[in-house]
Amino acid sequence: MKRIFVLLVTIAVLAGCNKFKDTNVSPTVLSQPSTRGLLTNVLQNLPGTAFGNNTGNFYVQYLSEGPYPGGSLYNARNFDFASFYTGPLFDLQKIVEYNTDEATKGTFAAPNINGSTDNQLAVARILKAYFFWWLTDRWGDIPYTESLKGAGSFTPAYDKQQDIYTALFKELKDAAALIKPAEKGVVGDILLNGNMAMWKKFAATTRLMMALRLTKIDFAKGKTEFEAALADGVIASGEDIKYKYIAGDPNNYNPWYNNYSVSNRNDFAISTTMTDYMAPKNDPRLKVYAESLAGGAIVGLPYGRNVAINIPAVYSRIGDYFRAQGSPATIYSYAQVLFAMAEGAKVGYLAGGDAVAETHYYNAIEASWRFYGVFNQAAFDNYKTQAGVTYTPANGYKSIMTEKWVHLYLNGYESWADWRRTGFPTLTAAVDAIDPRGIPTRQGYPTQESSINGVNYKAAVQRLGGTDDNYGKIWWDKD
Repeated sequence: MKRIFVLLVTIAVLAGCNKFKDTNVSPTVLSQPSTRGLLTNVLQNLPGTAFGNNTGNFYVQYLSEGPYPGGSLYNARNFDFASFYTGPLFDLQKIVEYNTDEATKGTFAAPNINGSTDNQLAVARILKAYFFWWLTDRWGDIPYTESLKGAGSFTPAYDKQQDIYTALFKELKDAAALIKPAEKGVVGDILLNGNMAMWKKFAATTRLMMALRLTKIDFAKGKTEFEAALADGVIASGEDIKYKYIAGDPNNYNPWYNNYSVSNRNDFAISTTMTDYMAPKNDPRLKVYAESLAGGAIVGLPYGRNVAINIPAVYSRIGDYFRAQGSPATIYSYAQVLFAMAEGAKVGYLAGGDAVAETHYYNAIEASWRFYGVFNQAAFDNYKTQAGVTYTPANGYKSIMTEKWVHLYLNGYESWADWRRTGFPTLTAAVDAIDPRGIPTRQGYPTQESSINGVNYKAAVQRLGGTDDNYGKIWWDKD
């Protein structure tokens, strides 16, 4: 009887506990993932918006380091890509899966709430391609085809970069073709606010920039893709694509603001590489790029020295335009497109040769000045006469790429890709570089890859020539 009594009490207690089943469930936790939430999270990690872009800024000498020199001396050898696969790429894969699985289309994907099925699929696929493009241009061969399969593939093979490029060109075009502007735009889109026509242009603009990577390795393919991207419609004047940070929201401050003003760090200043080029030409963008010190002086910090230096009030830090609470990060600009067209004409992707290249080139510089709010016709006319700026057939390519480098200030990884494939701008490696080979030409694979994915890692390294370092050449980087 005693055991029966205990059993009955236990049952009663358990039944009573059922009344409080929600007590330990947080009301702020989502009961199910929504594709709009996943999309927002992805866009908050978009390449070019994160503070981790600094390494690229050091490679192309936009910035110099003050008290803690290291990155500008190329001390980082290996870089981890795992967080991209487990973070934004995983989220994008989930958006695709939720919109293709009949069991989740009406729940997690809910087209009436999150945007039409085709539009969700299109944006997720476009962004996946964009992330993979950014990754392969840093490391070279990377996991692609067998990635994002979870338990289905813990040790994915590394696809060849050439194959990845071929796949991405097709993926961007096919994904853009899915877009239905008349249907509900994607929700959770903090980049383009659900404007599906602009997502088409985002995809085409990405293809345009990708095509320029092929000028030396596969000219015919690059020319075809370049022409196709233009035909499909890239961004035009007034359609600059910017990631918008939020002033007044500590969770969404511009990362430069967090670094300088919240963390009270003064690690970086504009480099003398920049000031030595811009100041003699009276380039008005310099006052936007760098802070003015006492008397209006702009002072660059010597680049690549292994000497601890205090920056404030002595050297010019990044300008307020880039480091206010809500300063946006530029993903694509119209000026960038014009520079691409100038290069396209110069190398033969577009007809017209130097005459067309020169027109696009000067239009690109003007668009850059307007972008930064410094355009003045008289000053601009004078600027075009400056040595190194004036377009000539002999120096046109160098001028195009150098002025593009100036325009892309703080978009270090994109400028690094341009430098690797063209050799412009002309850069001198850090004086105190830790490796005599100078400016890196790729980034080393994550250190754990040799142990957790050894067979595939070794195969990728063998294709690099047998050494996983910062000086191998990725597929399109040909002299």
